[in-house]
Amino acid sequence: MDSKLLAGKNIVIIGGTTGLGLSAAKAFLENGARVLVVGRSKESATEAGKLLGKNASVLIGDAIKKETAINAIENCVKEFGGFDGLYHVAGGSGRKYGDGPLHEMTLEGWNATLELNLTSLMLSNQAAIKRFLETKKAGTILNMGSVLGYSPSPKYFTTHAYAAAKSAIIGFTKSIAAYYAKDNIRINVIATALVETPMAQRAANDEEIISFIKTKQPLDGGRIGKPQDLDGMAVYFMSDQSKFTTGQVISVDGGWAITEGQWNSE
Repeated sequence: MDSKLLAGKNIVIIGGTTGLGLSAAKAFLENGARVLVVGRSKESATEAGKLLGKNASVLIGDAIKKETAINAIENCVKEFGGFDGLYHVAGGSGRKYGDGPLHEMTLEGWNATLELNLTSLMLSNQAAIKRFLETKKAGTILNMGSVLGYSPSPKYFTTHAYAAAKSAIIGFTKSIAAYYAKDNIRINVIATALVETPMAQRAANDEEIISFIKTKQPLDGGRIGKPQDLDGMAVYFMSDQSKFTTGQVISVDGGWAITEGQWNSE
């Protein structure tokens, strides 16, 4: 018997060519899975393909388009012979579109941020649910959330559309988890704090925010998270270890949600 937790599993990662998704893809492969990753950039897709190797496949696609997740799942079935789980990581800051404090936010910023973070996730979850129901198979979906969905940081992280989207992911996940539990489909959320990803460059290069993070995320000496910090939980949720767990929100946040956080000027 293969001792690897994901042996025989075929997993799709939406937003899997960089950052958290790419790190998870490596961990899934190490645990015996076959993985299909989706990313928007041709450059990152090419690089991911080189890094991930023979038991992985890479597609270029935009998560906000309905056909992207459908095509990814169909390709996963075609290439690997099945589809067992979806990890939705795709999303990002809406600052460049006009997200921010409510009195400054634009309608365009609101709509674009929700489309990027919430609509894209709905579409991938819908595609996965439909496939599981068609094949009458058990399956698992893991959605990427954020502590900003329930634990705000008013001084340094004031993107109110983003917070709304990440909060909505929790309600959406719990609602569909309740409805599809009878079909043995489980859906859960990982909520992360500040992690070293392409999206986090604004904060990661701000000395004042880094000082704040030392006390807001005090675990392991006080630091920004690394993508690998989430891999263990992602593997758990994609594996049969979590077969009796659904509708849960797990924070992997270095202590963010339970600390005040102070800016140290020294």
